[in-house]
Amino acid sequence: MIAWLVAAGVALLPVALGDRAARRLAGAAWTHRCPRAALALWQAIGLGAGLGAVGLGLVAAVAPLAALFPHGAHTLARQIVSGHGLDGLGPVQLLALTWSAGLMSWLLIHTVRTAARTIRERRRQRLLVDVVADHSPAHDAYVLPVAEHVAYCVPGRHRRIVLSRGTLELLTPQELQAVLGHERAHARGHHDLALLPFAALTHAFPWLACARTARQAVAVLVEMIADDHASRAHGTLPLARALVRMAASASGPGPAAFALADAGVVERLQRLLSERRPPRWVPAAAYSTAGLLLSGPMAVLIAPLVCVTF
Repeated sequence: MIAWLVAAGVALLPVALGDRAARRLAGAAWTHRCPRAALALWQAIGLGAGLGAVGLGLVAAVAPLAALFPHGAHTLARQIVSGHGLDGLGPVQLLALTWSAGLMSWLLIHTVRTAARTIRERRRQRLLVDVVADHSPAHDAYVLPVAEHVAYCVPGRHRRIVLSRGTLELLTPQELQAVLGHERAHARGHHDLALLPFAALTHAFPWLACARTARQAVAVLVEMIADDHASRAHGTLPLARALVRMAASASGPGPAAFALADAGVVERLQRLLSERRPPRWVPAAAYSTAGLLLSGPMAVLIAPLVCVTF
């Protein structure tokens, strides 16, 4: 019983801390100075909470079969393979097993749906860009014949960096190169893949405030990561000036696109113009915390496999 309670506590910890950790992390100032480490921590919170919720049901389901969770899961697997089905499980355990299977299926379905919707939207945007815009070899980008100030990236295998004629006329050459560097960083970094799980989580559980908080925070973080790439290559001031000039005209190019000034403009400007650098221990602590959040649920799910092996 003690072993079962320990395993259940390990699985439940990321779930219990999910909402509180999301609120704390969203308001933490250090995340803007270490966006990569903060992104890793957000991913660990989301994945750890999902694995923990699934693992909790598995722990509860195999409790009657053995004192230790790995042996109970091993016993259940052997029963199913030998044709004895779910013998030894009562109604509560069957309900827990159904919870885990249903939750895993629910998350998988919404992840696939979100990915398919995103792929369709990208294809539509690429088609529109190819029809309406002209390719500019000088900038390796597609130029829309409009006066509005537009700069965004349609990510994916066949990426499109999109500018408008108004953007070319508005920005200086240095600012334009900084903008292009920002958008190319989105494409090279596959930032759309970082956002996909959080979008799927929001669609799967639209009533969860922490899911919406995480999605908004991660969107700003990937913009900051792209800002870092652009500022290192082309300078901080040109990027900041371009961001200021284009912030007022960041009309939405679409949910599958990354626009230069679409998220956290004020925070990004403050960060670009600030000379404060975080201590080296801050990202190390963030990565360590991410590892700890994942270690418990992963151990609960992997333990039966280790038990079978040895």
